[in-house]
Amino acid sequence: MNDPQSWVAHTYDRLADLLTTAPTETWGAPSLCDEWSVRHVVAHVTMPVRLTPERFRAEMAAAGGDFTTLSNTVAARDASLPVADLLGQLRSPSLHAWQPPGGGAAGALSHAVIHSLDVTIALDRGAVAPPEAIRALLDRLTAAGGTVFGIDLSDVRLEAIDLDWSWGDGQAVKADGGSLVALLAGRTLRDGRALPHR
Repeated sequence: MNDPQSWVAHTYDRLADLLTTAPTETWGAPSLCDEWSVRHVVAHVTMPVRLTPERFRAEMAAAGGDFTTLSNTVAARDASLPVADLLGQLRSPSLHAWQPPGGGAAGALSHAVIHSLDVTIALDRGAVAPPEAIRALLDRLTAAGGTVFGIDLSDVRLEAIDLDWSWGDGQAVKADGGSLVALLAGRTLRDGRALPHR
C-alpha cells in the first residue's frame, strides 16, 4: 500500500474486523470523542454511505448550515442502526472511495485514521491504520504547526516510540504514533494527557 486512498480502505476494513469480534457492550463504550460512544463514531464515519448529496444538503439546511450540528444529529440518530448494517457500511467500497468536499484523499485519510483512533485508543487496542498512514498524518499535522485542530505546539517535542519519527524542540511528549495523532487532533488520552490548545 502506498497511496492514501488504499490506506483509508485498510483502516475501515481493520476497524470492522476489530468490532466484528468485540463483545456487544463494546459498541456502547465511550470513545475519545466527547459524548460519543463507539456506535456514534461508526455512525459518523459511515455517514457518506447513507447520505446522497441531495440528502446531505437537506440535512445541512436542517442544521442551519452548521456541520457540527449535522454530525451530532446524524450520529445520534444513526447510532441505533443494527450492528450488522454499520459493519457492512464500514466495509463499503463507496466509503473507501469517499473524499470530503475540498479535502481530497488527504482529508479522507485524516477522517478515517483519527476516528479509528477515537475507537481503538478508547478501547485500549492497537491502531488499525497502517503505520505509513500514521506517519503521513503525523507529518501533515505537524507541518501545519497544529493549526488544523488548534493545537499549540510551541516548546513541544513529539517522539513516537513505535516509529522512527520525531518532531519539534522542547518538552518531550512520548507515545505510540497513533496516540500522537490523537493528541494532535485535540483528543485527551486515556491517561489524561492532552496537548494545549491555542
